[in-house]
Amino acid sequence: MLYRFVNKLRPAHKHAIFLGIDIAFAIIAYIVASIILIGQGWWATVNLWTLADIAVIAAVVGGLSAYLGVNKVKLNAYEMQGMVDSAFVAISLVGISVITSLLLPGHATHPSVYVVAGMLFLILSVLVRLVMRAVLLRIYRTGNHRLRVLIYGAGQTGQQLATALATDDTVVPVALVDDEPRLQTLTVAGLKVHKPSEIRSLVARYNIQRIVLAMPSAPQSVRSKLMRELDDIGCEVHALPSFADLISNDARTLYESRPVDLNDLLGRDGLEDQLPGVSDTYAGRNILVTGAGGSIGSELCRHICGCRPASLVLLEHGEHALFQIERELTALAPDIKIMPILGSVCDSSLVDVLIKSRKIDIVLHAAAYKHVPLVEQNAIEGMRNNVIGTRVVANAARDAGVERFILVSTDKAVRPTSVMGASKRFAEMIVQDFATRSDTTRFSMVRFGNVMGSSGSVIPLFGEQIAKGGPVTLTHEDVTRYFMTIPEAARLVLLAGSFARGGDVFVLDMGKPIAVRDMARKMIEGSGLTVRSADNPNGDIEIEITGLRPGEKLHEELLIGSDMLTTPHPKILRAQEDHLSEIELAKALKSLSEAIETRDMALLKSILSRWIEQTDPADEASVYQ
Repeated sequence: MLYRFVNKLRPAHKHAIFLGIDIAFAIIAYIVASIILIGQGWWATVNLWTLADIAVIAAVVGGLSAYLGVNKVKLNAYEMQGMVDSAFVAISLVGISVITSLLLPGHATHPSVYVVAGMLFLILSVLVRLVMRAVLLRIYRTGNHRLRVLIYGAGQTGQQLATALATDDTVVPVALVDDEPRLQTLTVAGLKVHKPSEIRSLVARYNIQRIVLAMPSAPQSVRSKLMRELDDIGCEVHALPSFADLISNDARTLYESRPVDLNDLLGRDGLEDQLPGVSDTYAGRNILVTGAGGSIGSELCRHICGCRPASLVLLEHGEHALFQIERELTALAPDIKIMPILGSVCDSSLVDVLIKSRKIDIVLHAAAYKHVPLVEQNAIEGMRNNVIGTRVVANAARDAGVERFILVSTDKAVRPTSVMGASKRFAEMIVQDFATRSDTTRFSMVRFGNVMGSSGSVIPLFGEQIAKGGPVTLTHEDVTRYFMTIPEAARLVLLAGSFARGGDVFVLDMGKPIAVRDMARKMIEGSGLTVRSADNPNGDIEIEITGLRPGEKLHEELLIGSDMLTTPHPKILRAQEDHLSEIELAKALKSLSEAIETRDMALLKSILSRWIEQTDPADEASVYQ
């Protein structure tokens, strides 16, 4: 009944009630103070001055409470600031009353009465609000199921989180855990700080359902290690950024507690901040990015805008993708000349005229069809775009005397089993060949693994499948991949351009390959769900094994050979790999062009089998079998 009554009250009614309570407490405080200081005989001294005192006190308290909004502070938010405002009202009450009594001749009330009255008013005003706050919170939470949370990290972020959740109706912080021994004897925000070794017993004792990592300053590798250690406890594990980051970062990154970011699953620290800037290489240059509307191409464009180029030419065959990236870059860098060009890299006349007329200094060639199953089903067009397109752009760059040409390649080009991988290996060999025959243009290439969040990667696919309730499809239980972030990929390409000497193959040290099954499981559990399996038949989402797709490898590689050379950056390596001779490549390209023009799949397969070094297909789904 009390709950319904409280909920029916309008805000204006609540404000009026608290204003009346404050005025009543001020008058009561004055009367009690008079009795304490004068004694029971005070009643006999009541006169017009006493009524004037009460009127002044009521006016001061009522006016200041309304002005400062003390009567409008929500009970569940009434803490230190509310107490400070109440104290200001009490001090003002004392000061104004004393001044008034001194200015009025014949006023007999001693100033000490007002001092005691102010102190009593402050105590009553604060105390009643704290009591009402505790009662109302208990009423609101009655019957509500609250998520029980353990906070890992008793630092600033952990303390702020515990304080914020103390008044939440749906979440209750139960305990704090921290590695720091000096904190383990303290009580923070009303919660005792425990040792990490006590987590299992705390989870069992308090029926904890979620663990929140409140340690945003810790390296990603540390948080990833913690998440793996907490994995088998049976709780969801979420990560929290600092509250300062929530305010200062871009709006797109604002979030409350969320599942551990996929970047944490790289198994290594991210390199975005470790890779140095390359502004000098690209500043004041005319730069062409092919495939500018794609995941990698668009990120390259964003980074290049920060290097202050003279102009940035965007070549893209998708109208919508070109429109989107051109609009974004124009807003991002309004003082840089952005030129959107709609067309294909296979159009030699367009590419020749474009590079010469725009006086291009650097070409970043990111245009490629990269979806393995799709290219497998459209092999002719895949080879035309990825191989012939690369030859067209590279040839135009050499003829125009472009300073640098960088090809964006993939680990799928190493001993490929797919048409897409074979097409990228052909593109690499074309660039390697041009590097041996060019005196002016430095040709190089960058090879990296799966890019998290790029179109066609497993990450957004898994996310969509989880959102739909599953199942999450995995092609093989043991499939592994190298992963890197989009910013890492873009920085690697730009650094390769600054390091290039000609014919180089640059790769990023990405640590150990990651089991895709583990990533799928982490994504499911990070969404607050459980994996359905034989051991857990009541789980939420099943991981379904569909079998390797045509052209898909079980394990990817980054290098064809074993010879690795260093670069100015310790995390970037340079490989020198064998490739076809000029005569052999010319023969291969002539045959390939014939297969593309006649759309002869049999001829295409024989060309790939002859000229491309492949993985032993014994345990792979190869199309060349």
